[in-house]
Amino acid sequence: PPAHSRNDWIGPPDKHSNLRPVVFYVPPEESPLERRLREARQEAQACDQRFWARHNRAFCQEKEEFIYSRLKAKGLEMRDETGQKATLNAEEMADFYKDFLSKNFRKHMQYNRDWYKRNFTITFLMGQVALARALRWLRWKKKNVGN
Repeated sequence: PPAHSRNDWIGPPDKHSNLRPVVFYVPPEESPLERRLREARQEAQACDQRFWARHNRAFCQEKEEFIYSRLKAKGLEMRDETGQKATLNAEEMADFYKDFLSKNFRKHMQYNRDWYKRNFTITFLMGQVALARALRWLRWKKKNVGN
């Protein structure tokens, strides 16, 4: 982002996780509470990035292995006679999706629990930051009205 920017910047989707990375704005006079909030948001983003990159990599690899094994069982190659990549029908792929989700159920549940914890913390910190800013504004307003 340009040096004069006062906003977070959102980038294009990551090729592994499909998440859009955020470059967080750091105000020049960031308070310790605001820093904790920004760092919590950055850590949440990093955790999401790691989880979904690993998950998507495993999904693609297992999907390819599944397709290969099914085609091999049918006596087919990965590419047909025209050079096109061979595919399976929707019902066969539904078996894979169901299996993959079942195998990864516990990982998803743990990810969801962690996601809720992180986001509750972020929401709580956002409330504290908003309250601190409101009190700072009121003190400034009171000080300037008295002059």
